[in-house]
Amino acid sequence: MNKLALMLIASLATTAVEANPNKLDDILESEHRSDKNVARDQFRHPKETIEFFGTKPTDHVLEMWPGTGWYSEILAPYVKDQGKYTAVTFAIDNMNSGIKRDAAWSKTALKYIDKMSDSSLYGDVSFKEFEPPQKYQCAEPGTIDVAYVVRTMHIWDEEGILLQGFESIWDALKPGGVLAVVQHRGQSTSSIGSTAVEGYMDERYVIDVAKKAGFVLAAKSEINANTKDLKNYPRGVYTLPPTLAMGKKDREKYQTIGESDRMTLKFVKPQS
Repeated sequence: MNKLALMLIASLATTAVEANPNKLDDILESEHRSDKNVARDQFRHPKETIEFFGTKPTDHVLEMWPGTGWYSEILAPYVKDQGKYTAVTFAIDNMNSGIKRDAAWSKTALKYIDKMSDSSLYGDVSFKEFEPPQKYQCAEPGTIDVAYVVRTMHIWDEEGILLQGFESIWDALKPGGVLAVVQHRGQSTSSIGSTAVEGYMDERYVIDVAKKAGFVLAAKSEINANTKDLKNYPRGVYTLPPTLAMGKKDREKYQTIGESDRMTLKFVKPQS
């Protein structure tokens, strides 16, 4: 193939990607998103966050433990036509495990898979499971452009699998691929200290573990910061919306605070 033909192909590809510069806006305003989910946008800043991570419609995007699919409703349609979307859920075979939380997670995963199987809306979604050590590989090695881990790592840390989670993503990412982290952020008490009550994590600790897995911190953002969050609540981060674990007690106060203060970290897998 001659140089002119290659330049033409590259030009057409660029034009296709830029054909709808408002694609994210259109998805965010789409009727497939419930009013309840749209109400979270003011705290989660999805457009700004996705743009910060540099995610493109042509990317192969992976999302780890997507829960009920708040971000999936945005990311999957975003890459449906030109890219690919992989969802890595909780294990689905723990319904009869006898462990209440595991069974609840399996139920959540099954409900999520059913929801995301609407190919007309979400495209051909690939589903994987992550539950080390039995289920470790989240995707074929070197196939992912960007991997999202959103408000999930505190559970990995509690389960003792945080490093394994990062290493699994490392294996899945292409060289130059992005690890996109959004996580409840603990309270800094000094230049070297912090407190991290239930659900919150120390930002420096997250960075250190990611670096141990081989990642390089490329950028940090305060897109998802919340200075109203004092991080000293009876039920930790679950005291705040959307969980509101205290029920009616001080509900208005916690709703006024809004969702948690969050770190937003962009890591990169080096080219070599």
